[in-house]
Amino acid sequence: MKQLLVFVLFAAMFCWLMFSPIYKHVLVIRQALLQQEVNYMLEIGASGNYGYIDESMVADSRQRMGEYGFNPALLEYEVTSTTGGEGRSASEPLPRGAGLRLKLTYPYERLLDIDRLIGLAPPSEDARIAGRGMRMSEYVP
Repeated sequence: MKQLLVFVLFAAMFCWLMFSPIYKHVLVIRQALLQQEVNYMLEIGASGNYGYIDESMVADSRQRMGEYGFNPALLEYEVTSTTGGEGRSASEPLPRGAGLRLKLTYPYERLLDIDRLIGLAPPSEDARIAGRGMRMSEYVP
């Protein structure tokens, strides 16, 4: 009986040691892709041609992220500005010097549930990984 218990505990630990680094790597890659997308969208949105991030840019971003394996419906985009302006409207672009902020989040999707094998609690169901950034608008009317 004692040998069976040791075997089960060893098997659980062995599974965690084999597969945990893979899941951690996937998490790191997902976070890096989110941050890369935020940087790209801010580069375009804060340029002298735009001064905003509108819904068509967000839709294009969802499509790009879907190509990387993200579920586009689960992506959440939060666009704000340092001046209190909306930052999402082509009719009201942010003027030069105003900060355009973007926060892009995505759920963990039970990615770290394997950590339960060694007694670590995974993130809650509503926890999200995020990429965020801010750029100063270069738009001049």
